[in-house]
Amino acid sequence: MTLPDATKFLIFGIMAFGQFMALVDIQIVAASLNEVQAGLAAGPDEISWVQTAYLMAELVMIPFAAFLAQAMSTRWLFAASAGLFTLASALCGTAWSIESMIVFRAIQGFVGGAMVPTVFATGFAMFSDKQRAMIPAILGMVSVLAPTLGPTLGGWITDAAGWRWVFYVNVLPGAIVTVLAITVIRVDRPNPKMLGRVDWIHLGSMAVFLGGLEYVLEEGPKDGWFDDADIAAIAWIALVAFVLFLERSFRSDGPIVKLTPFRKPTFAFACLFNLVIGFGIYAGTYLVPLYLGRVRGYTASDIGTTVFIAGVTQFLGVPIAAGLSQRVDPRIMITFGLVLFACGLWLFSFMTPEWGFHALLWPQAVRSFAIMLCIVPSVGLALNGFEGPELRYASGLFNLMRNLGGAIGIALVNTWLQDWTRLHALRLSETLGTMPRMASDTVAEVARRIAATTPDPDRALAMAQAMFGQIVGREALTLAFNDVFRTMAWLFIAALVMVPFCRPPKQVGSATIEAH
Repeated sequence: MTLPDATKFLIFGIMAFGQFMALVDIQIVAASLNEVQAGLAAGPDEISWVQTAYLMAELVMIPFAAFLAQAMSTRWLFAASAGLFTLASALCGTAWSIESMIVFRAIQGFVGGAMVPTVFATGFAMFSDKQRAMIPAILGMVSVLAPTLGPTLGGWITDAAGWRWVFYVNVLPGAIVTVLAITVIRVDRPNPKMLGRVDWIHLGSMAVFLGGLEYVLEEGPKDGWFDDADIAAIAWIALVAFVLFLERSFRSDGPIVKLTPFRKPTFAFACLFNLVIGFGIYAGTYLVPLYLGRVRGYTASDIGTTVFIAGVTQFLGVPIAAGLSQRVDPRIMITFGLVLFACGLWLFSFMTPEWGFHALLWPQAVRSFAIMLCIVPSVGLALNGFEGPELRYASGLFNLMRNLGGAIGIALVNTWLQDWTRLHALRLSETLGTMPRMASDTVAEVARRIAATTPDPDRALAMAQAMFGQIVGREALTLAFNDVFRTMAWLFIAALVMVPFCRPPKQVGSATIEAH
């Protein structure tokens, strides 16, 4: 079935907006976690699961979506995904405890995850030539812009209307996307017989592996990794599930996920690039609000305003990246993008406890522009050359790698922050120990000033010592942030070794995605 260009663009626009909703909700609570924690009387260790539950469930759905799209058709899978995502968003807004919130967020991530790879596969199938060249740029922008703008939107909404509206805001646009998906999207036919051939062992092993991996990555930094018996046990279970998943992938008559796209070396390297890109996107998006909250003490709205420049720069970089992708070898684009991204991360490595909007402007701008030069060519390298059902599986695997990179990135930077903060605090303490007179004089001077308003000298001294300890802790944390950004910069430089191995695949013409 050949569709008019206007219809193609309408279908693509509807699906891209649905993808934006699903991706923005990964980070939309990042700047509002303190308010959610207070509203649900949650503990510090529990509140992180508001994001982790979403990401864990989304990881399982992304590769599964290719199978469901063939069985249900793109139309009904996308409509069901958007509709259930809307319902789950409303349930998150009504959450009465941290346990209920975690359950609703897991449902939200699982059902919404189907929209992410489906739009990639559909966009590449519907368009060809110059029109197709815009698809990586647009979807790359959505993939990067959504998690970047998440904290900004969440912070503004929380301060304006309360944290529950961070979820309620999805209801109206989600309902509209659902209705439009049912009305407009007609690009393939369903094959419901596939639902009777579901390899449940394959699906279960994939869910256990990805869920267990995400749990280990989330809890590992807090509990000493494999020194904790529970984490070690779950890691072993995830490893066994992974082996079983691979066995079913190659031997099952009806595998949930087909790994055949990895036979193409360029696709495999593009997925590795996406793993690194996901590391940079999610870890970078996570670190800046964390610094602003823990070091600068910013409110949710202040954090949102400060990181907004990242989204603006990404938006402005889309037409440039799209134009270059049609004229420049993708390997040259990726090389330049990786180097520029590393430079942006390096600029972050000179932070002081006083950095705010103006100091962070250029590091954010450089990093955000560079990521578009990385993700646009990597999408083209990954998905050009595939068609039909194989395009669906390639899209799911490619998007899975980005989210896995994000999960690994957040876990690693948390570990690095904890370890290096302790190390810098120890070094600062040792340095102060070599100058005890200067330290004691500083504390005494602060205590004297506090005593002017506090009649109890012992209390004034205790307050002065506490303030001095906070200053040392803040300096140590800032130095740790700098070390993390510097390490990430070297990671992107190291990724350059993969560039020579990527050979741009030949594009295939546009075609309707067949279900069977």
